Amino acid sequence: MSLKSAAVLVAIVCLYFSPTLLHAEPGTVQKLAPGVYVWQGDRDKREPANCTWIIFKDYVVVIDANFPWGAREIIPKIKETTDKPIRFVLNTHYHSDHSYGNSLFTDLGAIIINSEDTDREARTNAAGWTKWNDPAHSLEGAHLEFATITFSDRLVLDDGTQRVEMIHLGPAHSKGDAVAYLPREKILATGDLCVTWGFGNNVGDPNANYAGWLSALDRMSAWDPKTVVPGHGAVSGPEALRAQHEYLAGMLKQVQDGMRAGKTADQLATELDLRSYGFIANNAPANATSIRNMYKHLAGGAP
Repeated sequence: MSLKSAAVLVAIVCLYFSPTLLHAEPGTVQKLAPGVYVWQGDRDKREPANCTWIIFKDYVVVIDANFPWGAREIIPKIKETTDKPIRFVLNTHYHSDHSYGNSLFTDLGAIIINSEDTDREARTNAAGWTKWNDPAHSLEGAHLEFATITFSDRLVLDDGTQRVEMIHLGPAHSKGDAVAYLPREKILATGDLCVTWGFGNNVGDPNANYAGWLSALDRMSAWDPKTVVPGHGAVSGPEALRAQHEYLAGMLKQVQDGMRAGKTADQLATELDLRSYGFIANNAPANATSIRNMYKHLAGGAP
């Protein structure tokens, strides 16, 4: 084999085994490990949040409920992988795209789990449900469902077959952020602490804490996960946590520098180019929105 042919072969192998390229397409299911599956969210259908589920001996644990119309698509997918009942649903945080589908699961007998802070945020922001105004995506047939199990720092489910550690890492993206970690498989479901799609993060939550967010990313990286299921976008490896850290830290420094220079939010939204942070910053309008939201948040004295 010639050197040129060998180089081509190596390139093909590297591409094929890239964790980013081995993701399921939006709306489809990927098996991550025995009894562990992820359904990739579909932004175009306004079902953006990824949903992970873990099959225990006698029941199923679900991570993030999506919107009601998303949950209606997800539940049959879960039933295709097991006949065991869905017993628990963890909301990684209170945002509507991760929690408004809760009642579709509780109607089947499931119990909602939140960190204590997420539970408080969900109840404080309950008016968002009553003010919902999207004719193309109705909440009809669903109802607002809060957690009946909460935890302060950590909640562990372990039946000898599967082990899931639910760990509170907020305040960060929101105050209540929690993640689900499977230490045996080193699979980490991050919620919106980490994303891999090209539209960045929501950095404007009233309780966001950027210093805490960067610290949470460092803490997750220290666990040395092999598989990272982001809140939005393709399943990846630990490089997703590094990319998220670089994106958030870089945007934060540039916005802070601009504010010290006396520039306005609109000026920074126009001038700053975040594309050097890779695919996560691929969408210019999303970048501009994030810059404006971060500026407003910092101007209000948030860390």
